[in-house]
Amino acid sequence: MDIIIRRIERSDNAVLARIIRGALEDHGVNRPGTVYTDPTTDALYELFQTPGSAYWVLEIEGELAGGCGIFPTPGLPKGCVELVKLYLKSDTRGKGFGRVLMERSVQTAHELGYTQLYLESLPELNAAVGLYERVGFKQLPERMGDSGHFSCNLWMLKELR
Repeated sequence: MDIIIRRIERSDNAVLARIIRGALEDHGVNRPGTVYTDPTTDALYELFQTPGSAYWVLEIEGELAGGCGIFPTPGLPKGCVELVKLYLKSDTRGKGFGRVLMERSVQTAHELGYTQLYLESLPELNAAVGLYERVGFKQLPERMGDSGHFSCNLWMLKELR
């Protein structure tokens, strides 16, 4: 199987937006206050030109299958970056690809000098939440930063060493 992890390209925008919205639909969380209605979901390449950010995409046999990145969300403390937009096509979930993408994002956060990794999620995305817990994320009592995703009600933080 030919698997490539690479940085996002402008031509990935439309396919990634479909993957992200499809995943939220699959879990019944396609609602306002999530990336489902976030206008940046349709312009991820442009969003990830922000200094201190990075987005990695997964290609399997030449077909885009998902992605994950880090973003310096406004309002986060110094040294903290948000793990964002970890989504996969339905036929690639549960096979370890999410972990590989997340590990690449964590490595990038290290390389960029970040000391903490924050994320926002939803309990309905239980497979992802389980993955986050297995790799050292701890639940927080309240939100950090200002992602604008007011429907997300699960917040987690990982210390990077």
